[in-house]
Amino acid sequence: MTQGTTIPASLIKELREKTGAGMMDCRKALEEAGGEMEKAMLILREKGILAAEKKKGRKAIEGRVEAYIHFGGKIGTLIEVNCETDFVARTDEFQNLCKNLAMQVAASNPQWVSRDQVPAEVIEAEKKIHRESAIREGKPPAIVEKIVDGKMEKFFQSVCLLEQPYIKEQEKPVSTMIKEIIGKIGENILVRRFARFALGENSD
Repeated sequence: MTQGTTIPASLIKELREKTGAGMMDCRKALEEAGGEMEKAMLILREKGILAAEKKKGRKAIEGRVEAYIHFGGKIGTLIEVNCETDFVARTDEFQNLCKNLAMQVAASNPQWVSRDQVPAEVIEAEKKIHRESAIREGKPPAIVEKIVDGKMEKFFQSVCLLEQPYIKEQEKPVSTMIKEIIGKIGENILVRRFARFALGENSD
């Protein structure tokens, strides 16, 4: 299998089971490795993603609240990012991460941190829109749900902070960028919450 070849879902699942890394990280690693399992595992290890997955369950109760003001004071964000120790919270690497995440919120306007925070009724309403659209277009029933699944992935990438393309490296999602930092600093990192304010937004 050469680089650029479509990676079978079964291969992505196998890598995920072996490493515990996320589906998107596994897909990207396999694409970069040309479908070679051992090479893909090495890529994940080099990026610190495997180390990040091992630290995911550890408590993160320290950290900082970062503020960012953009566009001449017309957009502002607050974001809480947690780590395990106050020592790491005071490092330049962690503080730069917080600043970049606050900028990401200002620039890309996510609605939730991750897809598990998206209300079920929002997900169902979005699915209904895409399902009815596919049916109106005369798509065969066998592929309607595949179309809906594809549309929902794009939806989550648009509205969930961790799944958005990172503004400074569009080829990777925010979650992968965070995992790479986890691999470097050796502590779990958790985006707890954020708020975004735009001047005049929601005003009467």
